[in-house]
Amino acid sequence: MHGRDIIVIGTSAGGVEALVELARSLPPDLAAAVFIVIHLPATSSSVLPQILSRNGPLPARYALDGEAIERGRIYIAPPDHHMLIERAQVRILRSPKENRMRPAVDPLFRSAARAYGPRVVGVVLTGTLDDGTAGLLAIKRRGGIAAAQDPQDALHPGMPQSAVENVPVDYCLPLSGIPPLLAQLARTPAPDEEDYPAPEELRIETAITLAESGYMESVDKLGEPSIYTCPECNGVLWEMRDGELLRFRCHVGHAFSVESLMADQSEALEGALWVSLRALEEKAALCHRLVQQSRRRDQTLAASRFEKTARDLERHGEIIRGVLQEGISSKVEE
Repeated sequence: MHGRDIIVIGTSAGGVEALVELARSLPPDLAAAVFIVIHLPATSSSVLPQILSRNGPLPARYALDGEAIERGRIYIAPPDHHMLIERAQVRILRSPKENRMRPAVDPLFRSAARAYGPRVVGVVLTGTLDDGTAGLLAIKRRGGIAAAQDPQDALHPGMPQSAVENVPVDYCLPLSGIPPLLAQLARTPAPDEEDYPAPEELRIETAITLAESGYMESVDKLGEPSIYTCPECNGVLWEMRDGELLRFRCHVGHAFSVESLMADQSEALEGALWVSLRALEEKAALCHRLVQQSRRRDQTLAASRFEKTARDLERHGEIIRGVLQEGISSKVEE
């Protein structure tokens, strides 16, 4: 009988420090494979694998597409690529972003739940927003173990707080308590997979990320069309519900939690306001120039009209600039 030997970990802001501490405390004979997604810029040249290998007993490396899964190793998602798990192998793909990120935590967690069911242990560490929550819920529903860093112990509590609030987690504990827990769970026999069949929605979502043939047309099976458009491709977003958890996905494959969708919308709104401010200031500057020209020609009425228009434009611009300086409410930086 297998133990809980597939460990998937998701983190974001503050994650490097947390992962170093975690890797340092893992036992050298850990009877499990460890998979890590940390949000990194697409152009990052991170040396995280070397850092974890140097600070802990387990070898760490960026995962390669199609490589076999081995116990006692740490696999890390490379920048700008999702990492997924299929039976006995790792997949590395540059498929659509989820929750504004690539790599994202949810695709790893979902694929692990689909492939290994009760053998999976999902862990959400420090980070902002809520990536990992939906994936952790999928792990839980397939009989796996759901764990989260205590939000009060996390440098950035957003991700673990979301997990705790939306998933019936089995463990919520400080970072220092997670390595011994993982070692214990790896030696604990997992229930039979047949007792926790994979829901059709889980198979569809994982297949979409894997770009499997025919599954892009299955998005309409996941929910109902919403009134919102995808910030990435402007396609229709389908509204999906995991119990009380609301999510969105488009036909192309982009996926959003509520918080990530709001963050993208806020960024789009801020961009539109900056464009509006530029247009107002340029038009006001043109009106001031026309005021001077009209006065040189003794065109008093025209000068007065242009001057009033310039004042109105500058007043509108000041309002927009004030909104931008205060910040768009609901915008969250990753």
